[in-house]
Amino acid sequence: MITDDQKTTILNAINAASTRWKTAFNSGDAAGCAAQYEEDAVMHARPFGTFTGTTEIQAFWQKLIDDGFSQVEYIDPHIEVVDENSAILASGWKMNKAGGVIHKELWVLQADGTAKLREDDFEAKG
Repeated sequence: MITDDQKTTILNAINAASTRWKTAFNSGDAAGCAAQYEEDAVMHARPFGTFTGTTEIQAFWQKLIDDGFSQVEYIDPHIEVVDENSAILASGWKMNKAGGVIHKELWVLQADGTAKLREDDFEAKG
């Protein structure tokens, strides 16, 4: 059974990591976005494809940034703690040129106490 302290630790780590990702994206820093993923993370970006590992993930975010996408915001995010080391974030999202749904961001606590994305599954809808 997960304790309230463990739940708080996970939620704080995920909120901090998610903020780092959004700040990096909004400042045009694709490397900063990719740094929030585990080395062998898998990102399903519908309808664009599946990207595995931080090199492919960084290239995806760099192309979006180069194409003028910015100002990402999460709409009504919900985080569900899965166990003492991980939680899933789901949310709507919007940016200057698109919007959509985050079906699943699986955030996992790392040895240093930070959280990183192991799985990212989102959909762009226009």
